[in-house]
Amino acid sequence: MRLLLVEDDDHVAAALSAVLARHGFQVVHARNGEEALRALLPAEKEPFGVILLDLGLPDQDGYEVCGKIRKRTATPVIMVTARADVRSRIHGLNLGADDYVTKPYDTGELLARIHAVARRTTSGEDTAPNPAAALRLGPVAIELPTRRVSVDGEEVQLTRKEFDLLALLAQRPGVVFRREQIISEVWRTSWEGTGRTLEVHVASLRSKLRLPALIETVRGVGYRLVAPSA
Repeated sequence: MRLLLVEDDDHVAAALSAVLARHGFQVVHARNGEEALRALLPAEKEPFGVILLDLGLPDQDGYEVCGKIRKRTATPVIMVTARADVRSRIHGLNLGADDYVTKPYDTGELLARIHAVARRTTSGEDTAPNPAAALRLGPVAIELPTRRVSVDGEEVQLTRKEFDLLALLAQRPGVVFRREQIISEVWRTSWEGTGRTLEVHVASLRSKLRLPALIETVRGVGYRLVAPSA
């Protein structure tokens, strides 16, 4: 698999590239945002399977680069950064990132996340969970076939995984979904490290829908959707 590594620190890039190469990746190193965007241009080359994007770039903000990448390609993007706060993660996911890894990270964890996002993309698992109907939950309307969501008639832009998560919970309002079940059905993996990603997606949904009580946390178990009043 070809992998685009966007990292301004040559020492970090060299060490990580060596590890990735030992695991079968063909690494292309870009030192800044402009180099990363240029690397995506040659159409005759094999496309990248994953993009590892550091946010602390010298020429452009990493979030800005992520937005530009997402306009050019659907290649999975994993943000790699020292910014560990929830708002930063939510912002990155809203821009189209598929995952978010904070420094310092375990190399094994990073490799697992790379394989997870690549596997989901190549197997076509980023599809609607069962596009057969439209759901109405108070002011929230969810159109499964077209993957559109609106609140009080105003459309809300969701990422792929945000929609899949909401659609899963909305098909059985009031029922508690275990964290393991959600991760299995939405992310198609049983890897425990996905738990933090789930929390970030739940927080993002609450914010975007402007209905913080819509998704209730059942401590020690998982989440359930509480249908709001119209």
